[in-house]
Amino acid sequence: MKCVTVLGARPQFVKAAPVSAAMIDAGTDEVLVHTGQHFDYEMSQVFFDELNIPEPKYNLAISGGSHGRMTGRMLEAVEAVIEKESPDCVLVYGDTNSTLSGSLAAAKLHVPVVHMEAGIRSYNKNMPEEINRILTDHVSSLLLCPSDTAVVNLQKEGINDGVMMVGDVMADAALLANRIVKDDPDYLPTIEGFDWEQGYDILTLHRAENTDEKSRIESIFEALNEIENPLIFPVHPRTRNEIAKANIFLAENIITCEPLSYLSMTALMNRASRVFTDSGGLQKEAYWAKKPCITLREETEWVETLKDNANQLVGANTQLILEAVEKSNDATFQSALYGDGNSAARCVSAINGLFQK
Repeated sequence: MKCVTVLGARPQFVKAAPVSAAMIDAGTDEVLVHTGQHFDYEMSQVFFDELNIPEPKYNLAISGGSHGRMTGRMLEAVEAVIEKESPDCVLVYGDTNSTLSGSLAAAKLHVPVVHMEAGIRSYNKNMPEEINRILTDHVSSLLLCPSDTAVVNLQKEGINDGVMMVGDVMADAALLANRIVKDDPDYLPTIEGFDWEQGYDILTLHRAENTDEKSRIESIFEALNEIENPLIFPVHPRTRNEIAKANIFLAENIITCEPLSYLSMTALMNRASRVFTDSGGLQKEAYWAKKPCITLREETEWVETLKDNANQLVGANTQLILEAVEKSNDATFQSALYGDGNSAARCVSAINGLFQK
């Protein structure tokens, strides 16, 4: 059985690691296609190196430009790969432009689409990711869901066939990463003069609705500049540019560094007190690490994390952010939310069971 897998963004590399390993164990012929959506070393190649993901057979080197232009170029290039490889199915992950291009290319060539992380909804169609995930779900033949909520979301849209609840393969990846880093300080980022024994929080910020609107980014940093703990802030290149363009003041408690590899972020998370983020994946990773999360958005796809102050939605509201810091001290967590570490094996079993000739 041959499966073409389309990847392009760093969260997809993390999810692919346990699945690609399970495909090797099952004897599945996986052809990896890297669209190039995240193109620099720290945001791409290092993930393949650290997580032992097989080298892509195809690297399309497509990045930059508008959403439409990027997706169109990827669609054309992925279509050519599918025509050449003649796979039994095409596997796509999540909700990026790479996801949409892979699913549309396959569907138009009448090749079955497998959507990993199907059924996730924020119900905010201003997010390009929401459009990508909805369209991908509606052209998919096998929809692998990370939660019961995701299954219900698909049912509400009339999608019942080919839907399976398998758990979240990111839980598999998180367990693997924790086994690797353990308490090894060598995985922590290099920040001159910083004492890792003191308490600190983590900040990530990359979504356009936060970085491109000056009033929002000002409100966010008005609150973050008052946080007592040091805030370790791995800065996405685009975010760094927007902060400079908006002339945002960063107080001394905010310590910036370059984007981190997955293992470095895992090590950083394990020692942190809490997390501030607008990332979807980091909300889950904070939960698994039992770290309170303050989400700088008005909605989340991962509604299960919102119980017991484990994750709080605050948007860009200065006062809500500061109030959430106090509430985070009372956070409690459930065990095994979204997965037990065996989701990848279930996914590969489902793929082989449906498409093996």
